[in-house]
Amino acid sequence: MRFSLICIGRMKAGADKDLFDRYLDRARKAGRALGVTDVTITELPESRDQRAEDRKAEEAKAILQAVPSGAKLVVLDENGKNLTSPAFSGRLETWKDDGIPDIVFAIGGADGHGQEMLARADLKLALGAMTWPHQIARILLAEQIYRAITIQSGHPYHRV
Repeated sequence: MRFSLICIGRMKAGADKDLFDRYLDRARKAGRALGVTDVTITELPESRDQRAEDRKAEEAKAILQAVPSGAKLVVLDENGKNLTSPAFSGRLETWKDDGIPDIVFAIGGADGHGQEMLARADLKLALGAMTWPHQIARILLAEQIYRAITIQSGHPYHRV
């Protein structure tokens, strides 16, 4: 199984990127024992269309083109489900046990996701009721992926 983060926009060098990279590296290393062969990031350019709906549609098309066939798609969305860390981990473990080869996590642009993206989503996930900058959302998602892997492996990182 592979985990992929597909994000609109680029994360600039600095403390945010360093922290994001640290959690991705931890997830890669800890995931090997569970059959997670890789955790990757793909950054796609922001749309330059004038209208928000057109930007969302163009960005959705770009993300969906990058989603491998047979993948489960988790879309970060403010109206998505708020899952506990153990519930999130359980969802990923179920998909792994079902033989799903890829799980893709999508973070849209500043306007959110287009309807095509939301319709394709296997899970719409919220990171709480607050709005987060994209850089922080990436860090939170990377940390939760790492946490999910540690929960599945019985590692003491996640304490109840």
